[in-house]
Amino acid sequence: MGASQPHESARAHVTGTATYIDDIPEIKGTLHAAPILSNVAHGKLRGVDTREAEAMPGVRGIVLARDIPADPVLATFVHDEPIFARDKVEFIGQVIGLVVADTVMEARRAARKVKLDIEPLEAILTTHDAIRAQSFVLPPVTVKRGEPDAALARAPHRLQGTLEVGGQEHFYLEGQVGYVVPLEQDQWHVYSSTQHPGEAQHWVAHALGLPTSAVKVECRRMGGGFGGKETQSGHIVVWAAIAAKKLRRPVKLRLDRDDDFMVTGKRHPFTYEYDVGFDDSGLVTGMKLVLAANCGWSADLSGPVADRAVFHVDNAYYLSDVEIVSYRCKTNIQSHTAFRGFGGPQGMIVTEAILGDIARTLKLDPLDVRKRNLYGIGTRDTTHYQMKVEDNILEPLISRLEASCQYRARREEVARFNEQSPVVKRGIALTPVKFGISFTATFFNQAGALVHVYTDGSVMVNHGGTEMGQGLNTKVAQIVADELGVPLERVRVTSADTSKVPNASATAASSGTDLNGRAAQFAARQVRERLARFVAEKQECEPGQVIFAAGQVSTPSTHMTFEQLVDDAYKSRVQLWSDGFYKTPKIHYDKVTLTGRPFYYFAYGAACTEVAIDTLTGENRVLKVDILHDVGHSINPALDLGQIEGGFVQGMGWLTTEELVWTDKGYLATHAPSTYKIPATGDWPPHFKVEFWPEANREDNVGGSKAVGEPPFMLAISVWEALRDAVASARGAATVRLDAPATAERVLGALR
Repeated sequence: MGASQPHESARAHVTGTATYIDDIPEIKGTLHAAPILSNVAHGKLRGVDTREAEAMPGVRGIVLARDIPADPVLATFVHDEPIFARDKVEFIGQVIGLVVADTVMEARRAARKVKLDIEPLEAILTTHDAIRAQSFVLPPVTVKRGEPDAALARAPHRLQGTLEVGGQEHFYLEGQVGYVVPLEQDQWHVYSSTQHPGEAQHWVAHALGLPTSAVKVECRRMGGGFGGKETQSGHIVVWAAIAAKKLRRPVKLRLDRDDDFMVTGKRHPFTYEYDVGFDDSGLVTGMKLVLAANCGWSADLSGPVADRAVFHVDNAYYLSDVEIVSYRCKTNIQSHTAFRGFGGPQGMIVTEAILGDIARTLKLDPLDVRKRNLYGIGTRDTTHYQMKVEDNILEPLISRLEASCQYRARREEVARFNEQSPVVKRGIALTPVKFGISFTATFFNQAGALVHVYTDGSVMVNHGGTEMGQGLNTKVAQIVADELGVPLERVRVTSADTSKVPNASATAASSGTDLNGRAAQFAARQVRERLARFVAEKQECEPGQVIFAAGQVSTPSTHMTFEQLVDDAYKSRVQLWSDGFYKTPKIHYDKVTLTGRPFYYFAYGAACTEVAIDTLTGENRVLKVDILHDVGHSINPALDLGQIEGGFVQGMGWLTTEELVWTDKGYLATHAPSTYKIPATGDWPPHFKVEFWPEANREDNVGGSKAVGEPPFMLAISVWEALRDAVASARGAATVRLDAPATAERVLGALR
């Protein structure tokens, strides 16, 4: 641990030998499915005419709701999603059924020939319409501390405003895909590109009317996930399994990019209303805030996403008197789902916008206003949901970045540039991140692992996490190698497999290494302790005197290789494998009142970003980025650096170029790379510097590390704040209404 080891699949990735679901050799007789999609946002489904499709070449069957063997509703927590649309449709892109054919293209061509008889109904497409109609997937939630109305009434200054922040397409390189193979005696082998094999297993068994043990779900790797394969990958394998059950053949279902856009959910768009009071120094003295999440047509993970947005409204700041009302709006578009940050970005961004406007209203430096509102140590240290911030490093971390990136001098330089430049204006912002680490659903904070040591000294590890490119398996292998004292190349991590580690939680919430790494460490430790006792008995020493390091095992009187010891132990009938289990300590909270300690610890960071805008066109560029991020004692610095850089650029895309546009009929117009722009190599800032905060995690986490998957994403809020700073400079305005993403059109609108 602590070394920048290569990703365990890096060579396979670049040579094209890494196996993804669509690369698995197909069993003889495999069929291919394509979805039949609704072309109406909301309506009564009166009929499905499949005659022309069934006559197409290669078609082997049509699968509709009537073919579902058991419960026609998915086994989600809310139980509100029909597997296939039955008597009504709820969005354009809802899956009504499948066409199954000999080849992928035959299935897709035939699916386009299915004729749907749908009587249109009025569709709700925005949060404003949903609130007026009282259309919610879950009841609204209110969290309150202190007396915000009184605090607002006596505040020396007050601002009100609204804001809209758009969603984001996951745009994983590997689209949604599943391959379902029937086995003997009504057993099933499911290959799924999924972040949650256990949930996929449960959903398939539920839909087929089978015990969970009859279904095995396996995932070696994904080509990206970002939250989009946490729940919605389960739909794919359920659909494929129903087709395989009906036709008694293996079935593969792989969505093409356009269908993936149309069928699957995105990051939740949010709408905000705020009323904030503050004093002459910029200290927030009272706040009332409305968060309205556009959840789409079903609940999916909208409840916990909206909860986390409520938790992260404070970001790095103490809110003394605050009321937060959270609406979970039901609309007739795709059902939005998990996405990197899981509501955290949507919670933080509105408070950062408020603080930026407060600073300009008072003619203060925005960084000074931010520092004025930070959580303190020993005072002003409890969140609005009653969790004490015990590991606070905000002030020293921000101050170190402020000095290292020369923020004050650069702000003066930006001001001089803007005075001399009539068209191009620059902006700069330094914003912090405080992000809670743990699943807010407390029971998900558990993990299991198996460690097998073979007689040649090689080691196999299996755990409940999934590898989606983030390097989880590499870190787990490093942890196990350290625990057993063997070279890293002797440790191999195998596919996530529900038949090996049952009931595993999703690989999400940035907790993959925290949970699975610690479980694997505990499993390896049990094997090592067994071996140490075996050696100690033979060498007449204490187990604590047996040292495992660099592939060698030593005692005060002898040395041997790890391989020699393992072979000897096997012949003496010593158990050479073990399981490990870990559950996150200290966490608890009341999901009704949203109070307690939902997070084990916080990950911190700060970013300073400098941008330029063209005031004639609205075009904008990110020029410089400086980041100081808290990863604790890094298990693998190279992987963590990649997560920080990638997370920041993905966040930059969310706030600048990635615009989702639905028509007034509910049709997603931006459903392909031609109309939806993710950041590319040309968008990489010319100056991009990342440094790690040197302190270990203050909580007892594996290797002293901290989670790094999601927290860096929110560092990109500094990009958006820098753009608002540039707009304010151009307009000479205190408050800036710039909705996100800050496309050229929106920047131009803000300037006007």
